[in-house]
Amino acid sequence: MTTRVIVGAAIVRSGSLLAQQRSYPAEAAGLWELPGGRVEPGESDALALRRECAEELGVAVRVGGRIGPEIDLPGGSVLRIYAAALSGDGEPRAVEHRALRWLTAAELDTVEWLPADRVLLPDLGELLTGARQP
Repeated sequence: MTTRVIVGAAIVRSGSLLAQQRSYPAEAAGLWELPGGRVEPGESDALALRRECAEELGVAVRVGGRIGPEIDLPGGSVLRIYAAALSGDGEPRAVEHRALRWLTAAELDTVEWLPADRVLLPDLGELLTGARQP
């Protein structure tokens, strides 16, 4: 059995991280997460992230290195987070989500994150403060 991989983008701009608020399913509505989604058969992690950011945010991204550990998710999936940067002139918009916010390192704990994303907050804080290079 192949493990299903979910990828997320830690999109950083001007020292802030982009987070998006879920609108569904009901048990996750209102919680915050990083943009991303599942890796489809035949896709690399980076290709899946570029596709998901185009679908969810309407923007192109450049994908960098992995951030933090691989996180086990319910149902046997794993979550992998990658550093990313906007590519081009597009401004992210909430296509499939309730809202978007740019968060500084000091603001990371001011929103209610999905449990898997919350695990990565120390790594994301290091990314934002420059203590960790992507």
